Amino acid sequence: MKLFARTLRLWEVGRQVASWSLETGQGLREGRHWAPMRAVRTRADLQMSGHCIIAMGRIMRPDDANVAGNVHGGTILKMIEEAGAIISTRHCNSQNGERCVAALARVERTDFLSPMCIGEVAHVSAEITYTSKHSVEVQVHVMSENILTGTKKLTNKATLWYVPLSLKNVDKVLEVPPIVYSRQELEEEGRKRYEAQKLQRMETTWRNGDMVQPVANPEPNTVSYSQSSLIHLVGPSDCTLHGFVHGGVTMKLMDEVAGIVAARHCKTNIVTASVDAINFHDKIRKEMAMSALKPSAASSPSLDA
Repeated sequence: MKLFARTLRLWEVGRQVASWSLETGQGLREGRHWAPMRAVRTRADLQMSGHCIIAMGRIMRPDDANVAGNVHGGTILKMIEEAGAIISTRHCNSQNGERCVAALARVERTDFLSPMCIGEVAHVSAEITYTSKHSVEVQVHVMSENILTGTKKLTNKATLWYVPLSLKNVDKVLEVPPIVYSRQELEEEGRKRYEAQKLQRMETTWRNGDMVQPVANPEPNTVSYSQSSLIHLVGPSDCTLHGFVHGGVTMKLMDEVAGIVAARHCKTNIVTASVDAINFHDKIRKEMAMSALKPSAASSPSLDA
């Protein structure tokens, strides 16, 4: 009987901690330690907020990092995209209607504020901050935690845009359920960000001239000398329910080949410091070879709404 009571108590504490992280994600962003949830919202409010906020995390392993023990930027980008895809897909299916999967369409400029090391825990919190008729804006924060000392630090901030694609017809973009804003200013600011990224996206085009052509016997310390290519055969684990490559997988490959180029040129260990805005213009299907030298990547159609 005592064992049953103790187990029940541990389950209750775990449920409170999980509920607290799902409700706010604020503790992750501000670097606070875990604490039981305070009763500040009703159950209905918590269920509604669950569509707009998510928190997830895992410990960093040796295969996530370089030889110096620093976690690859591509690994973090992949985790960011996974969190964004989960929360966007959940929100887009929160109402009755045709089922869909959220596909990554754009990633804004992302800076890597602090390195993350093997053995640390990566906490990823994602929040929906704006929705248009056919797109979702997700803001993601990444915290690293040293589980030996309890020290936490902010490593990444990212803004991603997703569009919901129908499970029945991958070329059909569905409407996004609106979110409720606590202040009118938040909606107006979100609309400005949407219009700005939409304009920037329209200015980018797919140009074959951007492809770097290989050069035979290049001279040392030139662009051609450090040029590298990385070809990856797409498998089921890389793909969405539609059979197309996850945006996070594409970004991870892009980071890997960029790291090879930088290390070859600098002849030392390197880390990812920043990633400019990335637009996803077309899709890459399962069982296709994907070259990381392509100037743009796969995942979703236009954000036009």
